[in-house]
Amino acid sequence: MDAYALLLAATLNAGTVLALAALGLLINEKAGIINLGAEGMMLCAAIAGFAAAVHSGSTWVGFAAGMAAGAAMAAAFGVLVIWFNTNQYATGLALSLFGSGFSAFVGVSYVQEKLPPSPQYAIPVLADIPWFGPALFRHHPMVYLAVLFMFALIWFLMRTRAGLVLRSVGESPESSHALGYPVRRIRFLAVLAGGALCGLAGSYLSVVYTPLWVEGMVAGNGWIALALTTFATWRPARVLLGAYLFGGVGQLGFFLQSQGVHVPSQFLSMLQYIAPVVVLAIISRNPAWIRANMPNSIGKPFYPGS
Repeated sequence: MDAYALLLAATLNAGTVLALAALGLLINEKAGIINLGAEGMMLCAAIAGFAAAVHSGSTWVGFAAGMAAGAAMAAAFGVLVIWFNTNQYATGLALSLFGSGFSAFVGVSYVQEKLPPSPQYAIPVLADIPWFGPALFRHHPMVYLAVLFMFALIWFLMRTRAGLVLRSVGESPESSHALGYPVRRIRFLAVLAGGALCGLAGSYLSVVYTPLWVEGMVAGNGWIALALTTFATWRPARVLLGAYLFGGVGQLGFFLQSQGVHVPSQFLSMLQYIAPVVVLAIISRNPAWIRANMPNSIGKPFYPGS
């Protein structure tokens, strides 16, 4: 396979992990909830999905287990921040720390486990196109489902009554409550959906992207996904593009090494984490633009009696 086609294929795979998680976090934030526990949810989902795939032999069972694990952790977070009004930032950080430690503890017995060989996927006819076929049309179905999720989320948020209600809850929960909408229930469902997508991202990472379990294997992708929502100014299409951009930056180091470019490996491993910081620093130079696109109630507790 051509080196550039290989780079594009790797970018799509790496970007899928970020896109799934970031789209889930976007749903949370559209409802006014910010969840800093994405890293922990993805880690727990990664070990849950990997363990389920090992015992069942099915990647799709692994995905389902990962989504369930992510949703379960998100449910605990949701109960604390929505009904008990705990600080969203502190609770999310606690969730991330818990997920890191819990996944390491549970995953000890799975470090040496291996999954059965994954089948080779290819879209008929399109996969045989020179250059474009190997780069774009020989991926796991989840790569294409991530794109469909993005379009489905745009349709949901912009074209459905439920999406309008979700956005109104994120913009002004007090007004939504006055109109009779169950703000807490809506926020909780959004948190569950976001957790399930983060869980799907984590299980995709351990079951398909790198089919093994290693402690801390999410390696900061949860934090990058969180930064993606701001980078995309809370728009699903930009989330997907940003995911491929940051995913491609992460793969660029391997590409340069394969081309014989002599760059310190430590610097190459930093690229994926430097890029979001640089981009966010540039975006933050215009705070008015951020405020114009950010849901007004992000991170703020809701008191129905106020």
